[in-house]
Amino acid sequence: MVHYGVLKVAEKLRKESAGAALEAVHALICGLLRDFSPDALAVESVFSALNVKTALRLAEVRGVVLLAAAQHGITVHSYAPRLIKASVAGYGNADKQHVQAMVRSLLGMTEIPEPAHAADALAVALCHMQHEQFRVRFEVPAMSAVKSSRLLRGANASRTSGALAARVQPPR
Repeated sequence: MVHYGVLKVAEKLRKESAGAALEAVHALICGLLRDFSPDALAVESVFSALNVKTALRLAEVRGVVLLAAAQHGITVHSYAPRLIKASVAGYGNADKQHVQAMVRSLLGMTEIPEPAHAADALAVALCHMQHEQFRVRFEVPAMSAVKSSRLLRGANASRTSGALAARVQPPR
């Protein structure tokens, strides 16, 4: 693990306009992509059971992340929340505390990663690494474009060590 955390947009920008907040998210993501040069980017798909307003905000931020990845020529892999939880915790309905504890254990961390969104991002990266290892081991063909979260529709990147996961809080 190289780095983990959450991105936060300044309160002033969030109040200024949704566009300004999304532009700030784009700049932060592009900076991370330049600094760490990942081979792949793994994201959580939008959870449809959220309320409509939250789902729309998440979709907007996710779109900005996908745009930044495309601008940097980085393949994006998308995984459903339940698949991520099942990959990390062994149970698709695991709660946040269980996911945090399993991420800490799997990565050999001394403390539980905080905040919970950072642990979620690490869980997405772990899920992607598992799926990429499965794809390579069983010679499952790579797919093009944004990846689906289905078990056998895995990865396109040739190396997973540089995978970068970002869980971004939507602008409010």
